[in-house]
Amino acid sequence: MTNKAIISTDKAPEAIGTYSQAVKTSNTVYISGQIPLEPSSMVMVEGGFEAQTHQVFKNLQAVCEAADGSLADIVKLNLFLTDLSNFATVNEVMAQYFDAPYPARAAVGINELPKGALIEADAIMVL
Repeated sequence: MTNKAIISTDKAPEAIGTYSQAVKTSNTVYISGQIPLEPSSMVMVEGGFEAQTHQVFKNLQAVCEAADGSLADIVKLNLFLTDLSNFATVNEVMAQYFDAPYPARAAVGINELPKGALIEADAIMVL
């Protein structure tokens, strides 16, 4: 049986389904998808794609910190975008939160996201 610790923080949006914000097993933390909800109100941030991208990275950062890590500990990042023309904006915003060496990353164009979000990100962090 695997030893799992559930990671939870009120500094990131609460889970809106049958999942945990993150699960830690050994020195690896699996972070569930974060959409641009403001944690205290659970309302989507206003200001378009760039503002939503900042909120997603803030939410990821909060979950990392709750697991005693940081964004620098992320080894794999998955981004889901409803419009791939926002790819350059993602890179600009991501550069404000991550330093080289960057995590491995995928950016996937999809049709829609929960609550009408324009971006979602999930991650794997190794401590």
